[in-house]
Amino acid sequence: YNSEYSIAMEEFTKLVDNLYFLNSNNAKQERLLEYLRNTPDPDRGWAIGAIANTINFEFFKRRLIKEVMIERVDPVLFDLSYDYVGEMSETVAHLWSSTVSESATQSSMNHTTNNQHAESSNIQIIENNTQQNNLPSLHEVITKFSDLPKKDVKTYLIYLLDIMTPTQRWALLKLGTGGLRIGMSARFLKKALSEYAQQNNHNLTVEDIERVWHGVTPPYIDLLNWIEGKANIPDIANKLTFQPVMLSHPLSEKDLVDIEPRSWQAEWKFDGVRAQLLANEAGVALYSRTGDDISNSFPDIIDAISQTAIRGRFDGELVALKKAHEHTLGNTSAEETPGMHTLEKHVSAFSNVSSFNQLQQRLNKKKPSKSLIQKIPTGLILYDVLELAQQDFRQYSLDKRFSQLKDYIHTILATHPTLPLIPSCDIAFDSYSDLIVLKEQAGELSNGYIEGLMLKKKTSTYISGRPKNQWFKLKRDPKVIDAVIMYAQRGHGKRSSYYSDYTFGCWQDGQLLPVGKAYSGFTDDELKKLDNWVRRNTVGRFGPVKEVKKELVFELAFDSVAQSNRHKSKIALRFPRVNRIRWDKPAIEADQLSTLVDMIESHN
Repeated sequence: YNSEYSIAMEEFTKLVDNLYFLNSNNAKQERLLEYLRNTPDPDRGWAIGAIANTINFEFFKRRLIKEVMIERVDPVLFDLSYDYVGEMSETVAHLWSSTVSESATQSSMNHTTNNQHAESSNIQIIENNTQQNNLPSLHEVITKFSDLPKKDVKTYLIYLLDIMTPTQRWALLKLGTGGLRIGMSARFLKKALSEYAQQNNHNLTVEDIERVWHGVTPPYIDLLNWIEGKANIPDIANKLTFQPVMLSHPLSEKDLVDIEPRSWQAEWKFDGVRAQLLANEAGVALYSRTGDDISNSFPDIIDAISQTAIRGRFDGELVALKKAHEHTLGNTSAEETPGMHTLEKHVSAFSNVSSFNQLQQRLNKKKPSKSLIQKIPTGLILYDVLELAQQDFRQYSLDKRFSQLKDYIHTILATHPTLPLIPSCDIAFDSYSDLIVLKEQAGELSNGYIEGLMLKKKTSTYISGRPKNQWFKLKRDPKVIDAVIMYAQRGHGKRSSYYSDYTFGCWQDGQLLPVGKAYSGFTDDELKKLDNWVRRNTVGRFGPVKEVKKELVFELAFDSVAQSNRHKSKIALRFPRVNRIRWDKPAIEADQLSTLVDMIESHN
């Protein structure tokens, strides 16, 4: 790219600063469209990648930021400032001082240049820009960091921080560590790109952009040319790419009266992780619900699928399975035993599914060991199909997609009975009261691996995002317990000035033992009161963490409880959140740890 067509990074930092502080979505969209109209390639494509967090490499590590910072200011002053601000990039952006002499900086750059003649061009650009004292373009900053030898990154970072304003430093540090969060979701960004296409007389929908999004990469030259009507749609046919999934809305029991049994399909909602399986000529891949490639974490599934002729894109739930000798895969038509009720039959069909606590031991393991794979095998419960044998099924109704899916998977399982794929099943119901019974009993009968029901309109097509009145989820009621706050820490982003992250404990033998952390479930007004309480009741400090008086009780809601060696209490709560603050309740009346232990034992 010719640098004369790039504009200064200053325009990018103005954009992210505006987007961060604007509250109106319409105002955010208009500001972004203005930037796209007035900014040439490739800078505008890199800006899109930065906002969408699709630039897949870090320019530098957080520890380098701290290293260059404490070379300029007293370490104690930095620690105090960081503790007060609560966020690294903002702290450095304002605390940074460019009072170090230019001769010292120049000497550092000359030292690097003299010792690495082969890489002198990298530093020469820094020297040229130093003489001009101009900000480089966004494209130049990104490509420079990606091309620089690791030992030269520090020099270039210092140079940029020296010539930038605090706002520009903040944007650079956030961009460089992959932590740029400005309150604009990827879905919102795609809506803005769709509007930009309309303004260029090119009729593209959000779904059109969604379908190519994961097959293109920054700086998005082909994507933007297509959006502007200057080129054909980017070709992603022979790539392994993610497609955005269809999401559901929560449903309360009082709304069940609107569910007409003839028009809706009921399925179990399993306590696993949403996943998308793709198998085509390019290979096999497994994606999370947000599009992260998690194939390397589940080689048992990838290897098994690779041995078959499966071709398609499937939506499902990633679950842990019992060991091979303990179950028969794919058996969703369990044999009926005397006295077995219909509900028990439906539940027992998935008796080979293990607990989420087991699955959790496989998550975030980029290279799981063979022993871990053998100990905790995994599989997919498939409940929808997006593509089959190169045919797009998303425009078809759910009942047709579901029928095709079951027929296809059962045919595959007939010749590959140990394949870790389990087709979902639809559950018959005659009234909304049946659904309430199903929700209440399924969790107990399944030992917890079923967490509720999914209700899907039979005529629904597969639409990415969260379309209204198409899919609903009816989850079992959360468990609750009274626990005492023990520690508090500042939050992040807009909560960085408040103590909003709390550690809670339950009693055992007169002592509080930590059982979990929570940082959601309270209002902004409640947060201000809690922050004030923490500051007035601090009894100790451990770095950024404050220990508080053991006096305030919270009612915590959580989905499940399991054994864990990560906590002194030997238990862990899943999805803990604040249900209410018990200002009225004495701490001594909070629950005993044995209450949680009993929940585990009754669950087992």
